[in-house]
Amino acid sequence: MTTDAAQQVADRRPAYLAELAQGTERFHEPRRTDCPWCGSARLRVRLRTTDLIQHKPGTFTVDQCGDCAHSFQNPRLTPEGLDFYYRDFYDGLGGKEAEKLFGAESSTKRYLASARALRVFDEPECWLDVGTGHGHFPAVAKQVLPYTSFDGLDLSDGVEEGVRHGRIEEGHRGHLTQLAESLAGRYDAMSMFHYLEHSLDPREEIKAARTVLRPGGHLMIEVPDPESRYTKLLGKWWVSYFQPQHLHFVPIANLRKELEGLGFTVVAEERREPHIPFDLTTALALFLNCHLPKADAPWRAKAATPLQLKLRQAAWWASVPLFAVAYGLDKFLPPLLTRTGFSNAYRVIARRGDDK
Repeated sequence: MTTDAAQQVADRRPAYLAELAQGTERFHEPRRTDCPWCGSARLRVRLRTTDLIQHKPGTFTVDQCGDCAHSFQNPRLTPEGLDFYYRDFYDGLGGKEAEKLFGAESSTKRYLASARALRVFDEPECWLDVGTGHGHFPAVAKQVLPYTSFDGLDLSDGVEEGVRHGRIEEGHRGHLTQLAESLAGRYDAMSMFHYLEHSLDPREEIKAARTVLRPGGHLMIEVPDPESRYTKLLGKWWVSYFQPQHLHFVPIANLRKELEGLGFTVVAEERREPHIPFDLTTALALFLNCHLPKADAPWRAKAATPLQLKLRQAAWWASVPLFAVAYGLDKFLPPLLTRTGFSNAYRVIARRGDDK
């Protein structure tokens, strides 16, 4: 850790510890006894875990509905809780790592594939990327759709950075559900890439998307696939569970039915191409990170000692051969895995009806 980073950690520690002194239970809403998707009371625990990425204190449960198979965080985080667990992940202390992740070559390939998938049906005039972050998707998609104007929407200040860097033309900061009326009928294409799983109410987000889209416009959604066989193979080490940030896991049949009920026509469903080849590598990283001495962080009561940090670094170097094997499997197995139910994400493209 650099001197600057260490100082940032030290500066943030008092505020974090003051919040944690009040306990983490206050970050959760009351536990639901019914499914938020279909209302069924037939719930079972699908997952219990902690924050395996940032290692902020707290315990999280994902329940699954026995009738519609929708899975959701229960009890759900409050807005205050979401603010606490998102803090220093996409920005702040974690900003540089997030920037490297979403700007990586593997992400670029996925962005190009997604843009090409929609171009089959339309070459839109104006496109809104919801949950755009720093605007990496629009920047790449312009290679496929050079005459399309791309705007972005996000809660974080990354959307403003996207405008400054010329990745998007206009940035909207806030919730789609709150901004939808002011953007009504403005766009003929929208994308939600790994966005719905973060939302408090996915169905309201889809309704808002319908408001923003012009009649005949296309909505592209990509989300983690809760029916992936990796969920059983890896359990809590399946990174797409991503607790505590991911609040909902929607089976593709449920999403299709919801879209059709709102007057959309589903024109494409795809499970193979949206697969992100990182399940085994990230599972290994989560496991090792959980069992090795933790790097210093402001939500830890005590700073890590130099010896602890050196031991951690040595252990990571010793695990390089394991990562090489996991990375190789992730890279070369997808042609087989995505044909046998192991794809970790799916894509749906739907066309809004022509009704006003």
